[in-house]
Amino acid sequence: MTRTDQEKLEIALSYAPVLMFDQNEPFYPDFVGISVLDRSGPSPSFRREIHFPAEAVQYVIEFAIWWDYEIGHLYEMEHVWVYVGHDGEVVDCEASFHGRVLRGLLKDRVNVVGRHMCLYSQPGKHAFSPIPVVFELLPDLYSAAGANAGCDGLLVNEMFKGYFETNDEINASVRSFLQTKAFVPSMEFEEFLFEPSLFMPWEQLFAMIPERIESRLRELGV
Repeated sequence: MTRTDQEKLEIALSYAPVLMFDQNEPFYPDFVGISVLDRSGPSPSFRREIHFPAEAVQYVIEFAIWWDYEIGHLYEMEHVWVYVGHDGEVVDCEASFHGRVLRGLLKDRVNVVGRHMCLYSQPGKHAFSPIPVVFELLPDLYSAAGANAGCDGLLVNEMFKGYFETNDEINASVRSFLQTKAFVPSMEFEEFLFEPSLFMPWEQLFAMIPERIESRLRELGV
């Protein structure tokens, strides 16, 4: 099925997840890149294949959620996938967690309200989980947001090789900036609702990313 960009955005807004952020969180999403997948195949913005039975799932909405910063490095992108049935109900949900994928829909469906999934974001690092207790199992939950803030500088992963690069000066500047944002997670969470203006087709977001990185580096003086 061919959809206009406006139709895709309207679909995405009607299923946009509700995110829960730590009360001390310094960084909130800047943009959301949208894809609507009508058939199984590769994710447009994450290294994975998305498979679903066409008899049960009408389409999958991929939310590529972009931050200019997370507490460990310059730029962050996390993902939510919402599986929509032919009756318009949420059939399933998955979410990214440090490069892996977790189930986002709890068995008793207590974290879906209408068409909107509720997911928790790891303080500072932004990995998603349907229950916040998962974060308590991470050995670096507090050090990642505190002593190790900025430790990774500017990441250049496979998707962005050739679009921008890093060096020791850039990494040191990013680390110095993020050290000023270090915090202690409260593990008390509050609701974050996306503004519609943050949503755009994934292709548009991808095209913007190199300039976003350059703008942040200019702000840092490198």
